[in-house]
Amino acid sequence: MKTQIEQNGIVTLTPEVANGLSGSDMWNDDLRPTTMKEHSWKGMNFATLWIGMCLCIPSYTMASGLISLGMNWWQAIGTIFLGNVIVLIPILLNSHAGTKFGIPYPVFARLWFGSKGAHIPALARAIVAAGWFGINTWIGTGAIDTLLSASFPAWRNLSGHTAIIFALFWGLNVVVAYKGPQAMKVLGLIATPIVGIASIILLIWAYTNAGGWGPILDTPSKFTTTGAFLKVFFPALTGVIAFWATLALNIPDFCRYAKSQKSQMLAQSFSLPLTMSIFSFIGIAVTSATVVIFGTALWDPVQLLSKFPPYIIFLGTLIIVIASLTINVGANIVAPARAIENLNPKRITFGLGALITGIFAILMQPWYIMENFGNYIFGWLGTYGALLGPIDGIAIADYWLVRKRQMALNELYDVNGRYSYTSGFNKNGVYALIIGVAIPVLGLFIPGLRFLWDNAWTFGLFISIIAYTYLMRGDKSVLKPGEYEKITSFKTSTPDNKPDAVTGKETEFFY
Repeated sequence: MKTQIEQNGIVTLTPEVANGLSGSDMWNDDLRPTTMKEHSWKGMNFATLWIGMCLCIPSYTMASGLISLGMNWWQAIGTIFLGNVIVLIPILLNSHAGTKFGIPYPVFARLWFGSKGAHIPALARAIVAAGWFGINTWIGTGAIDTLLSASFPAWRNLSGHTAIIFALFWGLNVVVAYKGPQAMKVLGLIATPIVGIASIILLIWAYTNAGGWGPILDTPSKFTTTGAFLKVFFPALTGVIAFWATLALNIPDFCRYAKSQKSQMLAQSFSLPLTMSIFSFIGIAVTSATVVIFGTALWDPVQLLSKFPPYIIFLGTLIIVIASLTINVGANIVAPARAIENLNPKRITFGLGALITGIFAILMQPWYIMENFGNYIFGWLGTYGALLGPIDGIAIADYWLVRKRQMALNELYDVNGRYSYTSGFNKNGVYALIIGVAIPVLGLFIPGLRFLWDNAWTFGLFISIIAYTYLMRGDKSVLKPGEYEKITSFKTSTPDNKPDAVTGKETEFFY
């Protein structure tokens, strides 16, 4: 029986199968596979998505953290560029699955952890995203608080004024998040030119008023030997990789709407590493100029903003708020809200998942994480990189090496399907995750193996790829040769309007 249709490399369920699955406890309108018409995102949408998410304050200040650790400006930019090129690889590999089968991250995780086991990687991603949600909300709070304090002196004397702003801005983020990933298509188109133009204006202002770039770009590296540099470089590189390791996992949440593999791959390949590197350089150059202009290095753009007249503070605050909203909705709310929703698709809505994410973000104490760069790079980025690297490895190994990009899409939504494994858990995925996390952790306790922890994301990824591929050899969940062709109808593009089997609305299907 044909259960799915493949057209131009994109797989959708047949209308009959989609109707039959709509009553499943593992199905709802957010978690179902996308229809052919919903594959509408072009390359421009992915470019603006990434540019909008990269143009945020953590990206601006990332290089400053590396310089504070002893690097010069080009070593910091080189580390950032290399880290983003490396993390781009798993992003593109997992993007392929989302584009081809139109599934969100929690459903993709069912493939390699089982229908119940999928909660493990989904919630692991959710915890990290909630932390980032808190960080960006805290940054936006600082900007708004600066505006009010500069414009209204009485505001500075109001007890708990920062907490009030945090609560209000937190609420704004949660409300915007209700629209889900499709909102990013619009938000990205708005935020990208606004934040991009503002960054260029800031760079021009810094150069003009400082009469050049300032002393930071002339400051040499503090490392006198290659060994001393590498001791800082590798954990810093892991931190840079971990910055977007979250999106490397749940990128299917966005690529499930891609029009084609080519459009999403090209757009992401250029927009991510280039935007991160350029924006980090702007942060370094502007900060270098502040040494000349103000007599001290102002790495935090919120502190820099406070030096300007009120109307400039107002405009700058709006830009920071837009940037914080863009990255929070795109990178930090969609994934955890979907993970929470996946716990009980018939009772938990995406909106409720977004609210729970927001509450958990407060419990993560973002003000502590951002207290100093040691907490940020070594504590926050390094630790969760050690967790997410093995999960990335398992996802890549399962889709590319074990299943070779073939699956029975309908069985991801069947409680008794092949991807439920034993009692809903794929023990091989659990074992591979434990191995991928445990080996790098040894570096924390054995001095001679410290390099494992300093490169935890990379080692965890490759260890889990090897472990999972070995453990899954001959697994019954893998389609046998020729089985994919038996369940798949290969079609050409001939428009035929008929009611959408999933939504019940008049939709253009292609047969």
